[in-house]
Amino acid sequence: MTERLNSAQPYVLGLFRIVVGLLFACHGAVSLLGLLGGVDGDGGTVDTGAWPGWYAAVIELVCGGLVLLGLGTRAAAFLSSGAMAYAYFKVHQPDALWPIENNGESAAMYCWAMLLLVFTGSGAFGLDRLFTRRSSSPDGRRTAEQTPVTA
Repeated sequence: MTERLNSAQPYVLGLFRIVVGLLFACHGAVSLLGLLGGVDGDGGTVDTGAWPGWYAAVIELVCGGLVLLGLGTRAAAFLSSGAMAYAYFKVHQPDALWPIENNGESAAMYCWAMLLLVFTGSGAFGLDRLFTRRSSSPDGRRTAEQTPVTA
């Protein structure tokens, strides 16, 4: 049973990454583009350049999209985790100690979910796999075909 669960781990991790990335990107889309009702329910958006809301929304949309696609997952998740830690401690935590009291549950959960992805990577289904080869050469060194493609 444990062996079967372990073999499914990269696929479940990939699905976790996709769901978290999609939901995180939706937060940015709401604030930046007014989708899904916008920030005020009438399609309104955050003012361009407004601190910290506009910058948080850009991070949510861009990094959420990258996490969703599995492209630069670790870096995007690291930036996202830090942004959510900032959001929790600067925006929510001053109102009350516990997330349930200060409406900071989503910031805390995204912070920890993204931090998990920093350490686990993208799992299955990520576009990162298109840019790197996972096989190793006979002598253990990276070959030209194994070197990540950079732009």
